[in-house]
Amino acid sequence: MRITFRGAAGTVTGSMHEVQFDDQRFLLDCGMYQGRRSEARKRNRELPFPATEIDGVVLSHAHIDHSGNLPSLTRQGFEGPIYTTPATADLAGQMLKDSGYIQEKDAEFLNRRATRRRRVEQDFQHQKVEPLYTREDAAKTQALFKGVDYRTPTRISDSVSYESVDAGHILGSSSVLLHERRNKGPVRLLFSGDIGRPGLPIIRDPQRPPEADYLIMESTYGGRLHARGESVIDHLSEVIRRTAAAGGKVIVPAFAVGRTQQLVLLLHELVLEKRIPDLPIFVDSPLATNVTEVYRRHPECYDSETRKFLLDQREPFGFGRLRYTRNVEESKALNDINHPYIVISASGMCEAGRVVHHLRNNIGDPRNTVLITGYQAKHTLGRKMLERWEEVPIFGDMRRLRAKVVKLNALSGHADQGELLAWLKPIAPKLKKIFLVHGEADASAALKGAIEEMFGVETHVPRPGDVAKLD
Repeated sequence: MRITFRGAAGTVTGSMHEVQFDDQRFLLDCGMYQGRRSEARKRNRELPFPATEIDGVVLSHAHIDHSGNLPSLTRQGFEGPIYTTPATADLAGQMLKDSGYIQEKDAEFLNRRATRRRRVEQDFQHQKVEPLYTREDAAKTQALFKGVDYRTPTRISDSVSYESVDAGHILGSSSVLLHERRNKGPVRLLFSGDIGRPGLPIIRDPQRPPEADYLIMESTYGGRLHARGESVIDHLSEVIRRTAAAGGKVIVPAFAVGRTQQLVLLLHELVLEKRIPDLPIFVDSPLATNVTEVYRRHPECYDSETRKFLLDQREPFGFGRLRYTRNVEESKALNDINHPYIVISASGMCEAGRVVHHLRNNIGDPRNTVLITGYQAKHTLGRKMLERWEEVPIFGDMRRLRAKVVKLNALSGHADQGELLAWLKPIAPKLKKIFLVHGEADASAALKGAIEEMFGVETHVPRPGDVAKLD
């Protein structure tokens, strides 16, 4: 068995690792790289291998940085199976369709904008922008999904099988074990996917990982500890009350899968307890609306608290003050509302989707608050706002950032260093080697040091294109 680290090596986005065995080539994830637009477009479009030579994909979860480039793979000729959990298959189907739509619409917007600019600047140079992929490509990809339940060994080649356990990151997320049978003894490769945190709303806590010989492990927050003692619901209510008192709006960029549903459930609790003012709440994302329907279809993934909420005959994702917007006209109409409200909109890193338009229209008003609820990769608009740039680029124009920017850390779906080490501890004694991915350089280096000091396991931080042979 041989691994080639293709993506999320030395960075957080674009998860993709190529595994070769039995003269076959499989991918662990096929995620979209997110960052500087020109670099992201190039990385996502130019795959580091012929798509027709990939025999299959094992997908850890539905987030776009793990699943988002699957339609590019399909567009370039891939026709193999995509193995994942049933909940992930349902979620990814919705997300990839939405991503294809966004790719189409963003290309149209940029091309229209360039045409208008050329009318007043005749020497303006612009190369027509083509969508990375389309909704049709996403539909072809969705047809390739094969849902496999947790802890169900499944053969994917003559000598290799895989099974998964709940990673506790989002609905349907998994850590994946590849088991290769050989005459000189088996090789077991575990891919952590993204590891969640105990106590997150809705979903179960991460399950104990299976024993393995080698581990590909995420390191997103490998160099930090989440703040302890912070009550997410108290912090959320304080931000809303303060912004509403100032006459402002709360703009919440949120991942359509996981984070939006968590926020809706928390807002529902705040409304029931009368802890926030009586103001409208909008989920302005067709994807988040569709994903919420998927969440309703998979209560088998819920934790005990959410199941109790259901048993009490409460609808976790719907209440009187909440409205899900679907069409563009409803989204645009939010700009005409002059009184305080809350809007939750995708994408989570502010790189695409309706939230970019909300930010363009609202970040110049100091009464407003941008509430960041998840990780922001380098060079994304979300990261620039967190770093308090005086001006940020939106659709090619610089916009003055005067709104408050607040980070809500307690909802992070990624384990911190202590939680990563706790997840690793039961299997560390039998590991031969660990490869740290899905982390910026300082985070991976910090986790490498902690692992080697605590467990004495040889740990590497691969770069893109590095190859490891597993004996």
